[in-house]
Amino acid sequence: MNRRGFLKLSSVAPLGARAQVLGANNRIRAALIGSGGRGKDLVGIIKNLPDVEMVAACDVFEPRYLEAARIIGAQAETMKDYRRVLERKDIDAVIIATPDHWHTPITLEAVAAGKDVYCEKPVTHDLSEGDKLISGVEQSGRVVATGTQQRSWDHYLLAKQIIDSGRLGQITFVRTWWYQDYVRTSKLSPIDQSKLDWEMWRGPAPKQPFELTRFRRWRLFWDFGGGVLTDLMLHWIDVVQWFLDSPSLKLVRASGVTHAVKGVETPDTVSVTMEFPQNYTAIYYGSMVGTLEDGGIVFRGTNGMLELTREGFKFYREGSLDKVTREASPEIDVKKSGDGTLTNLANWLDCIRSRKVPNAHVRAGVASARTAHLANKAMRENRIIEV
Repeated sequence: MNRRGFLKLSSVAPLGARAQVLGANNRIRAALIGSGGRGKDLVGIIKNLPDVEMVAACDVFEPRYLEAARIIGAQAETMKDYRRVLERKDIDAVIIATPDHWHTPITLEAVAAGKDVYCEKPVTHDLSEGDKLISGVEQSGRVVATGTQQRSWDHYLLAKQIIDSGRLGQITFVRTWWYQDYVRTSKLSPIDQSKLDWEMWRGPAPKQPFELTRFRRWRLFWDFGGGVLTDLMLHWIDVVQWFLDSPSLKLVRASGVTHAVKGVETPDTVSVTMEFPQNYTAIYYGSMVGTLEDGGIVFRGTNGMLELTREGFKFYREGSLDKVTREASPEIDVKKSGDGTLTNLANWLDCIRSRKVPNAHVRAGVASARTAHLANKAMRENRIIEV
């Protein structure tokens, strides 16, 4: 079934509709803080949206902000210190795509400076930052969205309707997984250290000398990231907590081991079991030695099963398994449409104009980050954590 057919079946209005684009006097002027790979992806998308102008690119590594500026265009000012961005009165909003340990500090400074914010996930780097971030954002009255783009992606919104309809019956088990390859991409290209402000990059993290692996693979070091649980699992657990209205954990147990990816701190093979007060269990597992099967989510209920990935989703009715072939045909099969990052950024811009709460709002960002942080804590301390 295609998207149009499903919408007709469920008798709902088309999803992903955005607020009417306002006039030129409502043009949003935005800047990028953190011009690495993800930051450049974001400006490459947002610069093509209506009534928004990217005017600055900031990074502590010169080649990165120069490259981002080339993507943005001739009007882009370049700078190394994010505080210069926040000082500019003509900048309305900022996109934060720095390493994780800078997310909360820069977001809080940005909203205090009167800027609306799009911050990549996880919005926090540790458990202590969540309440501070929510308080700072909500007191400021600024519009803050997080980079959990599934919340603005049409086929995820459609899948949520399936869940909300009760078609699956009682959902008791959710399986999530994600595989990426860090073995075949282990060779790291060197950098010109004279063009990097290492101390500024390190920022609030403990003092330490420059190391190429830490700079290139910061997500895999505890001072700067949270490994695969805050990088990958967080996306899926955010969807699970959103679909099943489960902002908080009941219990979490986790294990992690390094088998193949050397020279980093976080494990390359992980498994997590999470119990929620809403009477279901969710698991996550993954490794970093290959990409086959990629990532996804399966919701299992008493009346059916829903398989959901970034490519689309399928719903299988319980009892539809063929007794001979041992295969089942999906009752509903929806393919993805569009790009979730584009619609998430567009939703953020629309909310800046309307002052509404964005789809990927800060409380949801803090909730999913908190789950990932608690899973890391259980793994690192080798114990069950009851919340």
